[in-house]
Amino acid sequence: MQGEVPRLNADLLAPLTLRLTWLAMLLPFALWGTAMAAMKPLLQEISPLTLAWLRILPAAVVLLLVARLLQRPWQVDRRDWPWLLLFALVDGALFHGLLAEGLERTGAGLGSVLIDSQPLLVALLARSLLGEAINPIGWFGLLLGLSGILCLGLPAGALQHWWLDGPALDGSLLPGAGELLMLAAAAAMAGGTLLSRWACRHSDPVAITGWHLLLGGVPLLLLSLEGPLAVSGQHWPHLSAAQWGWMAYASLFGTALAYGLFFWFASRGDLTGFTALTFLTPVFALASGLVLLGEQLEPLQWLGVVLALASVLLINRRAELWQA
Repeated sequence: MQGEVPRLNADLLAPLTLRLTWLAMLLPFALWGTAMAAMKPLLQEISPLTLAWLRILPAAVVLLLVARLLQRPWQVDRRDWPWLLLFALVDGALFHGLLAEGLERTGAGLGSVLIDSQPLLVALLARSLLGEAINPIGWFGLLLGLSGILCLGLPAGALQHWWLDGPALDGSLLPGAGELLMLAAAAAMAGGTLLSRWACRHSDPVAITGWHLLLGGVPLLLLSLEGPLAVSGQHWPHLSAAQWGWMAYASLFGTALAYGLFFWFASRGDLTGFTALTFLTPVFALASGLVLLGEQLEPLQWLGVVLALASVLLINRRAELWQA
């Protein structure tokens, strides 16, 4: 009888462990969505590149300190350095630079939605480079999520023209510079997500995440010195206490914690299914934009949220729903 107690306890703890794991997997996307709303007002005071390095450099230091305090191997294996440098360039510098520049030209909700088109790119790359299986249910879920992104991100006039034979499509209905920058950032993040797999082959994922943010933040810092702050002789932005609070939230929670969890999960398991959770980020981004920034959603955008939620369910249950 005594031998059955550990098994019984394990059986009772298994559902709790599964729930905690799912909460940890969802947390990065909730933090990213709210961080977008926190960063948007800061662009009225500082340049996009300044926002980018202020976000990722403190986060990099925090992640490396956490790895050190947890006695994790925070040094980078020499075999991972080439991949780490490429990872830092693509995801650390290019993604965050494009994200900040695009966010200045779009709303927090719309910007996050466009970033969230990257799961389809990740799935295509994972299928061709990692050989991950994506059955018809998975592809349908990805297309459903992309449809949700279109409902959320494209101007209503464009959709009316395509679907309802509405007024002629003019240049004002086409994606602008901000939207294109966000889509480019999505492509950079998709590439970075794949590169993280190779960069973590012989090194700790948390340490690699910290190093790639540190190496990627330095070029952003140097480029920002050529901007308005350098011209005025002011090399440190003057923000209010509340604004520094939003900046700290975006850096410590929206970057250090979110990226630490994201790349830890991305370095193992089903990459397609995990990154599909990115489709949930608009729910948090649009909700925070609605509450904090007064942004409004149209009925078509709410439909996009529903499609995004359905896509996540289909993609993560694709193996159960489709058996060849």
